[in-house]
Amino acid sequence: MIQVTQKDLMPGVHLTAVHTEKFKTCLLGATLLTSLRKETASLNALVPFVLRRGTGRAPDMEALSAALDELYGGSIEPNVRKKGSVQCIGFTGSFLDDTYTPGREAILEPAAALLGDLLLHPVKEDGGFRREYVEGERANLVDRIRAQVNDKRQYSVQKLIQLVCAGEPAGVDKLGDESSAAAITADGLWEAYWALLRTARVELYYCGSAPLERVEAALAAAFRDLPREETRTAEGVQSVGAHAAPGGPRLEEEAMDVTQGKLALGFRTGGLTAASPEFPALLVMNAVYGGTPTSKLFLNVREKLSLCYYASSMLEKFSGLMVVSSGIEFDKFEAAKAEILAQMENCRAGTIEEWELVGARQSVISALRTTMDAQGRLEEHWLGQAVAELTEGPDELARRVEAVTMDQVVAAARRLELDTVYFLKGREGKAHG
Repeated sequence: MIQVTQKDLMPGVHLTAVHTEKFKTCLLGATLLTSLRKETASLNALVPFVLRRGTGRAPDMEALSAALDELYGGSIEPNVRKKGSVQCIGFTGSFLDDTYTPGREAILEPAAALLGDLLLHPVKEDGGFRREYVEGERANLVDRIRAQVNDKRQYSVQKLIQLVCAGEPAGVDKLGDESSAAAITADGLWEAYWALLRTARVELYYCGSAPLERVEAALAAAFRDLPREETRTAEGVQSVGAHAAPGGPRLEEEAMDVTQGKLALGFRTGGLTAASPEFPALLVMNAVYGGTPTSKLFLNVREKLSLCYYASSMLEKFSGLMVVSSGIEFDKFEAAKAEILAQMENCRAGTIEEWELVGARQSVISALRTTMDAQGRLEEHWLGQAVAELTEGPDELARRVEAVTMDQVVAAARRLELDTVYFLKGREGKAHG
């Protein structure tokens, strides 16, 4: 049995508490929500990694490790995530649930206190961050940004989203860009950190067996030093434009030393997002089209016609986008693109077999119910719901998906519009019209 409570713990600070005795560990999270902006993305992304280097009471990694060891080998990791137009910066920690400690020793309170220390009481030098920590983590951030190009499949999707959402917050990468990251100074980072503490919306999360009153008390004590002199913005997700730009889909090509082409297509969903009443139909439509191993893209473009090495679709549910990702031979560009679009036309025309609909619906339901069995996925779900200002659990969404009809799937497909085609080709590849 899982019981979820959502409430404001203090002004601008929201708590999601998931009470369950299903797991042997408890999960704690503290996340700052702020609008994605090109000017601040890299600064914000660096903050949790510098904070994780030490606190006033545990000033280095060795001391932090010792503090975690005292909590039966708990862990706290920095996180930088992107939910549509919102950048999510903070920590998640996993600890032994009190039910399983020797003598039922309380872990929740000291674990919450350590989490609060990490966010609010960093080790300081000359009134700011320790410069050695900033310089080391800045170099790591630059390396992470540079390394994104190494995964060509993910890189092509990321590049496509940047193209579709150019000039919009959703087009900014969660880590920012290399030049901005490289220019970060210790003083500038300290200013950005305090701006976040003063103005960002704060999402606190707990999943474990402790009663709600104890969770509230532990987290309220741990975060009592959070600055409150400014009103915290409660910006939700801003979806991208509902419709593709006039003039037809854009084609963008990029040449690299690659042996396999990456073809990505970006569709706007006509304004459908996770907050839309029609969202369950969009989930099923995506599964029918390219979201499962029995989808139209997989069975036709890959298996039947051998036009690609892989082909799948995924939803950017907070932004109102659907992205198709495929790996192809360079000379299969036109044929693969045509077949990918042909399968979309089949969805729009209602050329969907009953077994396709049933299988897609069941696949989505299964994925949602599996979320209930993994603490990390539960936290990810509830963070997304908090960002979008929604309260629906995975089980409730699964029940809505169960009721999705063929007509609703077709209606969702008809709202999709192709916006941009991105092709990553070899340096010898020729241009395509």
